[in-house]
Amino acid sequence: MTFAALPPELRDAIEQLVHAAPQQSLAARAARTSDAYRDGRGSDATIRDAGDVAAYLAARLPATYAAIAASLNAVAARAPGFFPQSLLDFGSGPGTASWAAAQAYPSLHTITMFDRSTALLKAAKELAQTAGNPALQNAQIMNGGLASHETAAAHDLVLAGYVFAELPEAELKQTAKRLWTLCSGILLIVEPGTPAGFERIRMIRETLLSQGGSIAAPCPGACVCPIASPDWCHFTVRLPRSRTHMRAKGADVPFEDEKFSYVAFAREHIALQPIQARILARPHVMKPGIRFKLCTAEGIVDRTITKRDTAYKTATRKDWGDDV
Repeated sequence: MTFAALPPELRDAIEQLVHAAPQQSLAARAARTSDAYRDGRGSDATIRDAGDVAAYLAARLPATYAAIAASLNAVAARAPGFFPQSLLDFGSGPGTASWAAAQAYPSLHTITMFDRSTALLKAAKELAQTAGNPALQNAQIMNGGLASHETAAAHDLVLAGYVFAELPEAELKQTAKRLWTLCSGILLIVEPGTPAGFERIRMIRETLLSQGGSIAAPCPGACVCPIASPDWCHFTVRLPRSRTHMRAKGADVPFEDEKFSYVAFAREHIALQPIQARILARPHVMKPGIRFKLCTAEGIVDRTITKRDTAYKTATRKDWGDDV
């Protein structure tokens, strides 16, 4: 299973912001934030002051960071020659995606974040000031939505992490198209790993394929998506829980598994490594070998690698979400 932890400087900065907020209401606020996330309600309705921001930083940011980081790792594996210099973080919140991108791509020189939540943007500025990365320290952080940035220049990398769940359904396709026009390299969109989250990803996939984009991840090709209800395409990443995280969520297990769905599109000049398939579930280890559920250009297939197969040793290192 993929494992993703916060960068130490981000973890420490979050701890300081959380401890500066009222502690007696932290768990209740965190529960309200998590309920809103599960219900698909926007942050506008739940994050109103510093106490709500602290609860979000403690309870939700580590998971969204882990999911975005895992998605970026998959993109980097498909596009090893991609070294973006500019990032646009749409619906940035406290800058979660920007931190993940700065870790994945040290080549970044400029970062632009924008969001509608003034409370989360305030946290984004405070967190960015603690970063050792100059691109994060000097990030341009702006309030507003896409409509207020119609003249924005294209960026090498465009990210939208857990944003589309908060948008009205009528705006989804146009938002995806607008983000694609603002992208000169790779566009990555990450959503909750729920049936509803995957349906948004499927819609975005179909919309941007019609705009001429090439799928960088997770799909092995541009064929019609073979996933059929009640199944849905999602992946999982494991993250460690700090003591603050555990206290905010009332948890007694020192880790959390975050399910997510994602899609990444690349402009035609970005060189992509070909893949044959993507592993869609946790591999099933059996006495004869390992069985994989794979998404291929021909559809969903089950494939067993036996212990006698020359590929068996490599197969033992493969996990849910990996390409093959």
